[in-house]
Amino acid sequence: MRARWHLRVHVLVLAWLIAAAVAAAAHRVVPASEWLMVHLLMLGGVTAAMLIWSAHFTQALRRRPLPTGRRGEAARLAGHTSGAIAVIVGLVRAEQVEVIVGAVVLGAVVVWHGVEIALTARGALSNRLGWSTWAYVAAAGSLVVGVVFGVLLSRGGASVEGSARLYVAHVSLMILGWVALTVVATLITLWPTVLAVRMPDTGVRDGRAGLWVMGAGLAAAVIMVALGSRAGTSTAVAVVALGMLIAARAMVSAARSRVPVTVAAWHLACAVAWMIGAAGTWAVTIALASSWDDARSRLGGVLAAFVVGGAAQVLIGALTHLIPMVIGGGPHAVRRARGTVERHALARLVLINGGIALWVLPTPSLVRVGGSVLALAAGVWTLAAIVAAVRTSYRARREPEAQHAVVVPASALADRPRLAGRTPAAVAALALVLTTAAAVAADPGAAGIGASAHADVEPTGRTVEVQVEASQMRFTPGGISIDAGDRLVIEVTNTDDTAHDLVLDTGEASGRLAPGESARMDVGVVGRDIAAWCSIAGHRQMGMTFDIAVQGAAPPQVADGDDAPADAGGSETNGSAAALIDLQASSTVTPHPAALEPAPEGTLHRVTLEVEDVVTEVAPGVTQRLWTFGGSAPAPTLRGTVGDTFEITLVNNGDMGHSIDFHASAIAPDAVMRTIEPGESLTYTFVAERAGAWMYHCSTAPMSLHIANGMAGAVIIDPPGLEPVDREYVVVQSELYLGEQGGIANPAKIADEDPDLVVFNGHATQYRDHPLPAAPGERVRVWVVDAGPSRASSFHVVGAQFDTVFSEGTYLLGGPDRPDGPAGAQSLALQPGQGGFVELMFPEPGHYPFVSHIMVDAERGAAGVFDVDDDHP
Repeated sequence: MRARWHLRVHVLVLAWLIAAAVAAAAHRVVPASEWLMVHLLMLGGVTAAMLIWSAHFTQALRRRPLPTGRRGEAARLAGHTSGAIAVIVGLVRAEQVEVIVGAVVLGAVVVWHGVEIALTARGALSNRLGWSTWAYVAAAGSLVVGVVFGVLLSRGGASVEGSARLYVAHVSLMILGWVALTVVATLITLWPTVLAVRMPDTGVRDGRAGLWVMGAGLAAAVIMVALGSRAGTSTAVAVVALGMLIAARAMVSAARSRVPVTVAAWHLACAVAWMIGAAGTWAVTIALASSWDDARSRLGGVLAAFVVGGAAQVLIGALTHLIPMVIGGGPHAVRRARGTVERHALARLVLINGGIALWVLPTPSLVRVGGSVLALAAGVWTLAAIVAAVRTSYRARREPEAQHAVVVPASALADRPRLAGRTPAAVAALALVLTTAAAVAADPGAAGIGASAHADVEPTGRTVEVQVEASQMRFTPGGISIDAGDRLVIEVTNTDDTAHDLVLDTGEASGRLAPGESARMDVGVVGRDIAAWCSIAGHRQMGMTFDIAVQGAAPPQVADGDDAPADAGGSETNGSAAALIDLQASSTVTPHPAALEPAPEGTLHRVTLEVEDVVTEVAPGVTQRLWTFGGSAPAPTLRGTVGDTFEITLVNNGDMGHSIDFHASAIAPDAVMRTIEPGESLTYTFVAERAGAWMYHCSTAPMSLHIANGMAGAVIIDPPGLEPVDREYVVVQSELYLGEQGGIANPAKIADEDPDLVVFNGHATQYRDHPLPAAPGERVRVWVVDAGPSRASSFHVVGAQFDTVFSEGTYLLGGPDRPDGPAGAQSLALQPGQGGFVELMFPEPGHYPFVSHIMVDAERGAAGVFDVDDDHP
């Protein structure tokens, strides 16, 4: 019964952790993702675990059950779950009533919890560690007040300073109070249990003293915030950190008896180190802040270290130890379960702590991203190991008794645990190193790698400060002139509605700036001309450059052109994809589906198009990194009839801003065609009022680059009275301006209108190596859209003639109202952004090439084959 209870309640904790992991993995597409991740973890998983553990250890230490027993505890956990969900959903949806109701439920649950612990502690038999349960009562009080502050914070209306002070008080009570007090009180009992030793008397004294100091520091911190004293708040938080350090001495005292060797012990030790370090940094951050609002903005990284490195890791360590033990099943089952948890444990420990360090420390953006991904993956791996341990335990119970004598590795023995797996741990450490190196190599400017601006010039002692605005694909001003030896400071502000950055050839970089954000760049003493630009793909080519001219200096070390930014597409030298073109080679690529299905039933068509970056083959052995709608280039073909409504949801999963423009719509572009940043989405609704073969594409500047790099597709709106045919195909012609192998399009080639390939449906040879099927005598309709961005098309089928030609909304030949008898056509001429269709019948079996009759483009890849055979179904 006891094992079943613990398993059930810890499943609740695991569910919250999984939800937090999902939110972290999907943060680019989840609204308010950072807030959601923190609250799913802290208000959900960590708080549920605190309620469970504090109740468990209170009953164990006081040697008496809580007044309402398991039923009361179950009711409180249910109330916590419903209240936390209401608060989280209410804040995400901006529903104040839900937030207040959820907060009231949470407050009632925690008050009930604190009262039960206090009643259990009063009059109970005293023991060496029983006093620690009073810290749970203090922690519960902190949570109740913290929730009230959180509700007030969510209502808004306070001044900037008032809101910032309320925020500092809220996080202090929730993290330094509820979390830290509960964790430290629990570790006083749990730590020696994990080590299987008795806490020394000195450790008991240190633990008691540490909790008292933490409580006093927390109370002082809240009072100092209320008085508006940042210095006093900083000192009080430092006292809390000192209290945690004193309590940590108790853990060190116990560890002297037995060195920690289980993964649970090391997770707990690392968590305490993160908490102490974060609390100390917290105190310094408030002391150095210029205002309460500045303190609030600076606390983000500190709280991340405390929450993820400290609280989340305590949770992982405790679950790793407690789950195999509380589910029981006998010594054999416990050994087997613990062996499962310990497998590759050291590797996970290294990835979690190393990844968190890369994420929270002031490292370049890509390094932080890589570290967070590795830490999240290792955390999910640990949760999977815990779940596997439960399954292992239940399987072990069903094994015959004779199997219980099987020798298991030392790392799996309950009485002699070992933190095993040095080789996987070395691989994990190597993964951290390689991730860091790859991130720095991908963005050396952000890592400060570049040629010095100093150039051995004599400093003048003067400082030149420049205000620069980024907007409308320009920096304003576009450049400055200073004297050699001057120190240069640039403050760049993004006043546009899309992201920008500023990168100097010295390696200085502002980092990516969202709309409204600013960055201050201290370039130092300048002794040479410096080139600067926006490194977001295509922005430099659109004119986002900034020149720093130095009187009497050497020329800039990075010349104007497209080979400087890492994502500008590359040149025609090393790694050039154009040098690999061999259209005589065979391709085994799966062809883009050209067959067109009839328009779906119904008049409302809901489609979600997700922006994805995809590396794909565009000619035999030639790859490019394309920006796509829906994972393919061209984008998925949409089809309907006149009068149908299209509801398109665009989700930007890319790493830069994108937009979408449907030629099939007649609508003001201001809102629906706006650029959305990574992680954002928009809904574009239009009614198809006119027939045609319409293009859709990304309209973010530079539009030519976004289209050439794959962001285009076709919308087919059937003309009234369109007769059914035996087969329908859709062909989208586009150009490819190749950059480096596996890189994006070369903007300079696009500007020069010098394509390397002209292709049908994204690949130069796919329909030559994989012909489109047809049969003699069948009526075949081919829809054609010229996506460009710059080359016209003259669609022609060799050996066949068209008896119907429809272009730009009208029949040029044939059609239901224009029987043209023996008249025929040989090509469908389209300019970029135009579309239409042709119909034909193949007279006999054979292979009928189809090409753009602009022959240089056919020779660049705008060609395919119809395989006409009686056997084609």
